[in-house]
Amino acid sequence: MPTYVPPVKSKPAKWHVIDAGGKVLGRVATSAAKLLQGKHKSAYTPYLDTGDHVVILNVARVRLTGRKEDQKLYQRHSGYPGGLREDRARIVRAARPEGMMEEAVRGMLPKSKLGDAMFRKLKVYSGDKHPHTAQSPTVFEVA
Repeated sequence: MPTYVPPVKSKPAKWHVIDAGGKVLGRVATSAAKLLQGKHKSAYTPYLDTGDHVVILNVARVRLTGRKEDQKLYQRHSGYPGGLREDRARIVRAARPEGMMEEAVRGMLPKSKLGDAMFRKLKVYSGDKHPHTAQSPTVFEVA
């Protein structure tokens, strides 16, 4: 009996909306990563992109547990010698709150072309408004 391989475009991808307001950053990120990878579907295949589109709202109001607001570091490098820049989570949230969520979700996806394709289906917004209402998204609750 041959192994079942689902067709790449067997069903159209759904759209899910996650309201991150008041939720913990990591818990929202894991839920989004599972939806992007398609692990919630019975036809999940690790080497195929069977995931759905995810819209995350109210990222500016996401919670960080413990003392992460003051202790967690976000690093970036310019590519030049001595070009390492570090910012605390409090500063990153004030400057660009979407970046915190994008980085958290990206770290949970595969590090390959397939992971890049999954990441492109993630849309993150700091407020309530988003331009994807025409896709009739379903609201996804995070614990």
